[in-house]
Amino acid sequence: MSGSIIGLICIFSMLGMIALRMPIALAMAVTGFVGFGWIVAFEPALSILDSGPFETLSNYSFSPIPMFILMGVFASKARMSQELFEGARTLFGSWRGGMALAAVTSCGIFSAISGSSMATAASMSRVALPEMEKNGYAKSLASGTLAAGGTLGIMIPP
Repeated sequence: MSGSIIGLICIFSMLGMIALRMPIALAMAVTGFVGFGWIVAFEPALSILDSGPFETLSNYSFSPIPMFILMGVFASKARMSQELFEGARTLFGSWRGGMALAAVTSCGIFSAISGSSMATAASMSRVALPEMEKNGYAKSLASGTLAAGGTLGIMIPP
């Protein structure tokens, strides 16, 4: 069987596993393992499965990621996200669309502190979304603004 046919079979089986509510990461891992084993051999696939995760996690470039996430949790627990939003709302609150501008500004500052887009989006949505809805913003505009502001974490280095 050709590699293209095996690839298509693996992709459709992965989509089937996802449709059966298997976690996406696990479905991709199983598909990659079975596909590599089917095309090459299962012994090299087991060798990769044995050493691959350790080599990836022991890579120096991945070592700061848990610390940035921990720093984001500390900043959130210290109510830093609330204070950032209040400060930005004081600056921009009187402008037209000022609440959205305050949300994006506070997302940018919190992203620069934590370095994590996920921590920024989670923290700022808990703080700013209720305030924006209370001030008459549509739920779609408020959540879209916070989703866009949450992505700043990947662009602004901590």
